[in-house]
Amino acid sequence: MVWKEQKFDQSPPEDFDPAKPYADPVAMLEQREYIVREKLIAIEMAKVLRERVQQCYRREGVNHYQNCRPHVKNYLKSISNVGWGKDAKPNYEV
Repeated sequence: MVWKEQKFDQSPPEDFDPAKPYADPVAMLEQREYIVREKLIAIEMAKVLRERVQQCYRREGVNHYQNCRPHVKNYLKSISNVGWGKDAKPNYEV
């Protein structure tokens, strides 16, 4: 059995109009799937960066303030505006 690579479209739909989101239901659903996919990727990336911070903290001991600073900065930048709250919700006007 040969594995065939499956390609996914990783861009938002071109025919989606944010001014009229319900004009094309298929484009609206594709846009929603795109937003969810990007949010899940951002959440998983934040988890990976959090693990790096934890490992650095354990490895460096008392020097973790200086030696883990780049990891912590990357982690804090990745968690800003990530999640499923109202602030991160796309703004569709009806």
